[in-house]
Amino acid sequence: MTLIKPFRGLRPAAGRAQEVAAPPYDVLSSSEARIRAEGKPHSFLHISKPEIDLPADTDPYAPSVYAKAAENLGTMLTAGVLVRDETPCYYAYRLSMPTANGLHVQTGLVAAASVAEYDANRIRKHEYTRPDKEDDRVRQIEALNAQTGPVLLAYPESAAADALIAAITANAADADLTADDGIRHEIWVLSDETKCAAITSTFEGMAALYIADGHHRSAAASRVAAARRQHGHELASDYFLTVIFPHHQMKILDYNRVVKDLNGLDQLVLVTRCQTAFAVEESAVRVQPSQVGEFGMYLGGKWYKLTIKPELVPSDPVASLDVSLLSDHLLAPILGIADLRTNKRIDFVGGIRGLGELEKRVDSGEMAVAFALHATGMTQLMAVADSSNVMPPKSTWFEPKLADGLVSHVLD
Repeated sequence: MTLIKPFRGLRPAAGRAQEVAAPPYDVLSSSEARIRAEGKPHSFLHISKPEIDLPADTDPYAPSVYAKAAENLGTMLTAGVLVRDETPCYYAYRLSMPTANGLHVQTGLVAAASVAEYDANRIRKHEYTRPDKEDDRVRQIEALNAQTGPVLLAYPESAAADALIAAITANAADADLTADDGIRHEIWVLSDETKCAAITSTFEGMAALYIADGHHRSAAASRVAAARRQHGHELASDYFLTVIFPHHQMKILDYNRVVKDLNGLDQLVLVTRCQTAFAVEESAVRVQPSQVGEFGMYLGGKWYKLTIKPELVPSDPVASLDVSLLSDHLLAPILGIADLRTNKRIDFVGGIRGLGELEKRVDSGEMAVAFALHATGMTQLMAVADSSNVMPPKSTWFEPKLADGLVSHVLD
């Protein structure tokens, strides 16, 4: 078995990618998915969020939901909306996202990645998973006999891999669409056996790949593979669907925090107590942290810049993360929030929503204080994974998001 391999992708038929492509299953609620799929009978949301085709009060984890997913997939196959490539292929996948500073572009590889290497931690993790979310993905995979939600991976510095992927994109894309959020998605198909073999060999030389997003999908694929495993026989389920980007192209946004109350403190006392671990400076403008160890705090209609005292930053790859520094020196000791997973007084806001969303949550009275963080870096994520540790919850927010439905992996 190799680290990655080409596979016979299930894709939208020529000219149909625009009507099929959908946001990832886990970024929309059921009600939001119903609205997004309205009038779009071939949206992949009918497969990834099939409860939208059942009564509104249907439990999204009910057996009927997974059965509906399989039914909808069968309908799209019969109608020829989705078709299967005849031979194993690799696929180049380019994401282009407009930003305030221009156009962010990243180009990666759609590949089947080895479950065995995931189990052996060569495909490295940085988050814990929840059994209930794993169970959901296992049921979805089993119902469809396919993996339809790609896992987002990163590969370390490799000029050779970069060049091989870039070469796939020399011609016009086989699928090219711009989603309603403005993100452009392009797919190129590579079926040439010699070129595919060169890619397989190049990736085989890498020490590790890194999960950026998709820990539950990875864990679910491992469970399905274990249940189906036949010693001496390689099965499609021994691999899982991934999109692998060079780590230096990937974009992580800040993942900010809002807290409902001040733990019995008044605002002045909170500011004063922050000075134990941070240099505190009131700001006349919004504070968007520009470097590691810098935080913005929005409190009582005012912004403050908090800078962690250098002597408090440890060398440990997890404890030195900004998300850890904020938790260890402010959220836990001052605001009484020790467990980010279970404490109902804290919520999380992806950086894609901007600092205005933090002000809105506080000014409305819903929250008492907000904290803006500097985005976690890919090298930090990789260092945590290399140390076999895990990051605190809600440490990374990747943009742009992959689309569901552009390439799926059937488990023959």
